[in-house]
Amino acid sequence: MTDEELVKKVREIIYENMEMAEEDDSPRYHYTRPAPNRYPYQFFWDTCFHVFILVAIDEVEMAKKHIYSLLKLQEEDGFIGHMIYWDRLKPGRWADIFQSKFSYKNFFNSHMSSLIQPPLIAQAVSRIFNASGDLEFLKEVLPKIKRYYNWLAENRDFDGDKLLSIISPFESGMDWKPTYDVPLNFNEGKANFTLYRKVIWTDFLNFLHNYDLKRIHKNGHFLVKDAGFNTIYAQNLTSLGELCEKVGDRELRVFYNRAEEVTGSIVNVLYDKEDAAFYDVYGKENKKIKVLTPTIFYPVVLSGISEEVKKQVIEKHLVQGDEFNLSYPLPSVAKNSPAFNPKESIYIWRGPTWIVNNWFLHQFLKNNGYEEFAGKLTSSIKELIEKSGFREYYDPFTGEGYGAQDFTWAGLVIDMMKIKNTR
Repeated sequence: MTDEELVKKVREIIYENMEMAEEDDSPRYHYTRPAPNRYPYQFFWDTCFHVFILVAIDEVEMAKKHIYSLLKLQEEDGFIGHMIYWDRLKPGRWADIFQSKFSYKNFFNSHMSSLIQPPLIAQAVSRIFNASGDLEFLKEVLPKIKRYYNWLAENRDFDGDKLLSIISPFESGMDWKPTYDVPLNFNEGKANFTLYRKVIWTDFLNFLHNYDLKRIHKNGHFLVKDAGFNTIYAQNLTSLGELCEKVGDRELRVFYNRAEEVTGSIVNVLYDKEDAAFYDVYGKENKKIKVLTPTIFYPVVLSGISEEVKKQVIEKHLVQGDEFNLSYPLPSVAKNSPAFNPKESIYIWRGPTWIVNNWFLHQFLKNNGYEEFAGKLTSSIKELIEKSGFREYYDPFTGEGYGAQDFTWAGLVIDMMKIKNTR
């Protein structure tokens, strides 16, 4: 498949998976389904991924509509749920009903879940603005974006250390991530129904608390500071500061300072010097979860992390180590982990390769002396698509595709192909 054919195929899938409804000659909603049947809803971070893809294929106006749609049901205090049920009130799985506050209106009206997802929206808006220079668009959405990040700081920094906590495994976007086994008290390695029950029980407890965050924090059942989630948070606070700067908003310093504080806490709380890894932590005591997943690398993209630390992490676990450098990197957990299962399973994120991890690390590697490995991350995605099509995830050894078909995330490779080396 040539690059031109790849772009054409990505465009086709985006259009085929698109959902829209108009009201009074303007979109009531306009978004892309990650997969036609399995994921028919508007998801928060998927929408941000679709913005990156749409801008990369020169569909900037459509990317704006996706952002407008994502902000449409935003609550007054700034909250945006991880899933928006537009005219599709039936949950995708029976257990999804526990991911929203109980309300009779949820049975009859479009509504959001009560969970969150990695806060990528500032970078998504930045990508649109950089491509279009549309100052009016930026001025229109910026107040809503600011309210969203202020809500996160005010409601999910439970311990005052500037790091955000997730209250469900589904909030990180990496469902069934093996690090969550520890706070869930699951120690059997390979996933099974016991793990499934524990994960669903977590959402059910949050549901019983009616998503009252003070009660959930006090209960302390599942409180995790995820390295990937908080890295994305820090990145986007910086992007938000830059967006404020574009319109002359004096609050820019608030978000720049917050980004620096989050980065400082990532180093102080999540970094393990002996292991050269950024670990997730859990509970009110911030206990490190020493499980190697690709998010141990995520903080290296932050400018506030020392070059020495960045080099130690990348060299030990990616360049010299063999935990992640497989035929089709990056596996979603180190291959020597007891949880590692590279095959298809309902317990995703426990071995197979997901495109998002390659996309996330690609630019850093390309611009920091690891061009060869960055190239491998891009070429392996092309090979996976050539071999198995646009799938949800892939076997890191054979490249066999699993999960949903016509899954949009593989389109992120177009964004990777357009990234230039800035060294």
